[in-house]
Amino acid sequence: MLIQNHQIDLETPTGIMRCYVYHPKTDTNNAPNKYPALLLYSEIFQQTSPIRRSAQIMAGHGFIVVVPEVFHELNPIGTVLGYDDIGRDKGNADKVAKFLEAHDTDTLAMINYVQTLPYYSGKIGAMGFCLGGGLAFRAAINPGITATSCFYATDIHSGMTPSQTGNDSRTRAQEIRGELQMIWGKQDPHIPAEGRALVYQTLTDHKINFTWHEFNGQHAFMRDEGDRYDAELQLLGYQMAINFFRRCLY
Repeated sequence: MLIQNHQIDLETPTGIMRCYVYHPKTDTNNAPNKYPALLLYSEIFQQTSPIRRSAQIMAGHGFIVVVPEVFHELNPIGTVLGYDDIGRDKGNADKVAKFLEAHDTDTLAMINYVQTLPYYSGKIGAMGFCLGGGLAFRAAINPGITATSCFYATDIHSGMTPSQTGNDSRTRAQEIRGELQMIWGKQDPHIPAEGRALVYQTLTDHKINFTWHEFNGQHAFMRDEGDRYDAELQLLGYQMAINFFRRCLY
């Protein structure tokens, strides 16, 4: 399946948010086929090459994929942080500076935008990696999100991303109405066993519809750059996410 892409700058309460949109190629001579959409949340580094490739892979399997600049308020448009100490420190500082409520309004802006696309079928999901896994989990609180796939989602168990009192994602998990797919690496120091257990118990207590998958992988095993990349787990992860979204959104 061939894909196309474009950029869109969306108005949000906290400023302009650049989004990168990938979708199956449309035939301009006929009524377009319609596809479900995915909001794909990046790591703290924003849209790096690995994140762009993730978006292209998902779009090539029949989804409209929207990648936001998750820290648009705190950086010039087009900012991509490096996978190095400087990039990591800046990204972590941005994570602390931006409240979850601003991510909520970002999500709403993207949902509203997707609904204007002539090739949108009417169902939307969320997906993310690392910080983005936590933001995808947060997006699942929005009733418009039908299905969410979270890869090694940080900050759900620890609440490190700031929020107003009682508005953290784990507390609000009871509001999730769609299905969740939770994917973890057992050797991930950012979400240790006790942190994963806390998330699992929260979802169980609130009777959320979810599947749970733990693999022998390190943090960022899906990222096809760096020493922690696991090609076999990456392929399995994409297959799981694609099958999940096809089942829930098609």
